[in-house]
Amino acid sequence: MIFNPIPTKLSKSIMQRFLKIFFLVVLGMSLNRAWAQSEKNPVTIDKIIAKVDNYIILKSELEGMYLQLASQGQKVEKCQILRRLITDKMLLAQAEIDSIEVTPDEVESQVQRRLDYIMQGMNADEKEIEERLGKSVSEMREELVDPIREQLTIQRMQQELTQDLKVTPRQVKKFFNAIPKDSIPYLPTEVEVGQIVKLPEVDKSEKGKIKQKLNEIKLKIEGGEDFEKLARLHSEDLGTATKGGSLGWFGRGQLAPEYEAMSLSLKTGEIGDPVESEFGFHLIQLLERRGNRFKTRHILLRPKPTAENMKEAEHFLDSLRNQILADSIKFGAAAKRFSDDRKTKMYAGMFMNFENMSSKISRDQLDYAIYKTVDTMKVENISKPLEFRTDDGKAAVRIIYFKSKKKGHYASLENDFEKIYEAALTDEKNRILEKWFDKMKTSVFIDIDPDYKKCQILENL
Repeated sequence: MIFNPIPTKLSKSIMQRFLKIFFLVVLGMSLNRAWAQSEKNPVTIDKIIAKVDNYIILKSELEGMYLQLASQGQKVEKCQILRRLITDKMLLAQAEIDSIEVTPDEVESQVQRRLDYIMQGMNADEKEIEERLGKSVSEMREELVDPIREQLTIQRMQQELTQDLKVTPRQVKKFFNAIPKDSIPYLPTEVEVGQIVKLPEVDKSEKGKIKQKLNEIKLKIEGGEDFEKLARLHSEDLGTATKGGSLGWFGRGQLAPEYEAMSLSLKTGEIGDPVESEFGFHLIQLLERRGNRFKTRHILLRPKPTAENMKEAEHFLDSLRNQILADSIKFGAAAKRFSDDRKTKMYAGMFMNFENMSSKISRDQLDYAIYKTVDTMKVENISKPLEFRTDDGKAAVRIIYFKSKKKGHYASLENDFEKIYEAALTDEKNRILEKWFDKMKTSVFIDIDPDYKKCQILENL
């Protein structure tokens, strides 16, 4: 686990430290979540409130983090947040001196995880993301690179300072026993749930009908009928149909390969022949192109599976379920090999908490239909094949695996030693970082806006 908590120097007791640190650890590092959410809801206050060596801290950083933590019920003072931000900049400055760097692959991995988390919350719908946030996934990726590189560098520097630190079981017990009984946190029910999804094969005859219909629509447009009007009338892409089929601007690698290839083969204003992707069949018109970026609109039609197609998918999953139950193949291996759901197959079929990259999630993070199914299942069971609709409206079949369940309870050493250990370890790491901060603040240029002198961050200088 990676630690980057608020320093606890201002805390007045072990209990206060525990309440801050424990919730950061147990709830998936609220500060990192606040950072991710502040990317989605930026604060437009713009004023430099502190300088640390060659780094600056903006008021918007402080206010954005404070508002997000407050919205999550975290009672943290602004002075504590500012101290943390200054400490982070000091760590970055020290990392430069010590030539501590992170690789591009490490940065890209974390950027992708952050995007996965954001897209998970929006059903992985890129168009919905662009509408809500006012930026494309590609633009978000570019904006995330530098902050995440800094974040990873800070974490690497922290690890350098605390890499040999350990806490003993006795220290963990002492740490936990110092918490008043009426302040012990309540941990919600956690479950581990996975799925294997099968999209039914659609008959060639059905695909032929869809292509014929799109060709008829193309002839109407070429005959003078309005593309936007026909998109609103026929397109099954509900996210773009109301906008006349417009997808807006995209770059290479952002759309389905088949869609991109057709788009880049067209001249401005030209309409291509129907092309099939994993989403269905598209009738695409190129509106404009600038280098590797292109603007298109489309009409999407999805071929519908027959009842027989659905039965074949059910039969396949039922057979696979029996193999898993007979231990002929493990669920995770089966998901990676056979599942048609890209979001879960890369994690061995499991639904993930992307805040801490754990398969243990609270029940309210599950889709309602899955929640209701799991509620009737026993742990370590696999459901019979169930029909459902994917996020993009496709008819599909899935089996659900209920791997584990940990009921909601008040934290205890017996049931939650690992989490309490992490909290105790974090507390000790904070102590080391505080000592390092007090030692180094005299040798680094730090200038704080007079409005924040009351924080006394540079006291005793």
